[in-house]
Amino acid sequence: MSKIGVFDSGYGGLTVLRSLVKELPEYDYIYLGDNARSPYGGRSFETVFEYTKQAVIWFFEHHQVDLVIIACNTASAKALRQIQQTVLPDVFPNKRVLGVIRPTTETLGEFSNNGVVGVLGTEGTIKSDSYIIELNKFFPGLVVYQEPCPLWVHLVENNVIDTPGSEFFIEYHVNKILSHSNKIDTLLLACTHYPLLENSIKKIIPDGVKIISQGPIVAKSLRDYLQRHPEIKQNLSEQSMREFFTTDYYADFDSIGSRFFGEEIKSKRITL
Repeated sequence: MSKIGVFDSGYGGLTVLRSLVKELPEYDYIYLGDNARSPYGGRSFETVFEYTKQAVIWFFEHHQVDLVIIACNTASAKALRQIQQTVLPDVFPNKRVLGVIRPTTETLGEFSNNGVVGVLGTEGTIKSDSYIIELNKFFPGLVVYQEPCPLWVHLVENNVIDTPGSEFFIEYHVNKILSHSNKIDTLLLACTHYPLLENSIKKIIPDGVKIISQGPIVAKSLRDYLQRHPEIKQNLSEQSMREFFTTDYYADFDSIGSRFFGEEIKSKRITL
């Protein structure tokens, strides 16, 4: 029987795993955070691809995993397609790797009444234009503005969200993206760290502007995917087990990661 692998460059994917467990609690999950080499946001396409490929291979070769969710926007933008096109067909033809951008862009336009949305993400995600490219496929008339928020990941991981300095940088980027158009009625948090900033963002945005986090969208998308792929679903183990791994010091991962996951976690350290 197979487990579901969830990969992220660090802690952020734990917010996605949290939603997966809430939506599909019966399955077994293995989480890997590449904390020793995070953040991925400012790294090149080649580097992110290599790191992500190593993680995917680790899931497939060291654990009984047939399906991996890349719960990292940067890795989804810079590595997912190449992994699907080159690594899986040649080496793991019966395995599957999914990301967070596709399910998000399939539904984002449905949240907007004005047809104008904003995307807040890491520098790597924004520079890739992945959201603009994908949203144009599903909602060709949607107007999309983007804003890179390079410091937000550090604010979350260092647990300084409610400090004056943090509030300045949150307000700066939110106001900057909203300045593009007064018709923006939906803001996508296109980084899995950002849900921890949601309450701070709500204090700044005007009434009527929605904040969309990816976790619940990805979880519902996975449920639908499994319904459409019974050959994968029937092989998934259902013992509600969760295992956590990190490439860095496990004690730090457990302490910080517990805030992201919403409950205490215990991890093991591995080397990729």
